[in-house]
Parts: sequence; C-alpha cells; structure tokens
Amino acid sequence: QVQLVESGGGLVRPEGSLRLSCAASGIIFSRNHMAWYRQAPGKQREFVARITVGGSSDYDDFVQGRFTISRDNAKNTIYLQMNSLKPEDTAVYYCNSSDVIFDKDNWGQGTQVTVAS
Repeated sequence: QVQLVESGGGLVRPEGSLRLSCAASGIIFSRNHMAWYRQAPGKQREFVARITVGGSSDYDDFVQGRFTISRDNAKNTIYLQMNSLKPEDTAVYYCNSSDVIFDKDNWGQGTQVTVAS
C-alpha cells in the first residue's frame, strides 16, 4: 500500500519559514521523481517544486530562490524548506511521487500552510 505522509505545515507570519516533510512507503523511493504541489482555496492545484531520482531540482518561478526541495533516499523522505513566506503561499501542500518506469503517480493527503500576521 502506497502512502505519502506530509507533515510540518502550520501558521507562520509573513517572511517566516517552515519546513515540510513527506515520508513515503510502499514505493521504490529511488525510482521515483518526487514533487510538491499546492492548492489555494478556489484555485487549481499547481506545481511548486520537483526533485528527480538523480537529485536535479526545478521550481515554479514564484518560489524560486525562496524554497528548496531535497530528498533523503535513506529515509524515503523529501523536504521543502520554505523561506521568506508570503501570504500568497497560503495553500494545502501536497506531496507527489512519479515512478520513472511505470509512469504511475501517487499523492499524499496534504498539509495546510497558512501565512498571516
């Protein structure tokens, strides 16, 4: 059974920081590209950041330079370090895995991030 479990969300003031985690089980972690998406109220889910099986990363322009994605293959976990948070970053953040061989995606249940003073 595949499980992607996000944690680390919460309420933070503008310009603050949060670190999200996503622990994966039931997948061959080293064979999966991993990503973060987010969905704000009333909006579609959007791409935030991705890290490939080889460790390369890319980001949405809005978070480039503020967010950093990383992975720990020994712990089957990815992270999203979020700095200089803005109210516009408020959303539910979802973890995504994408198997490079079988082209199969999985999603976590999401973790709420709220940026407000």
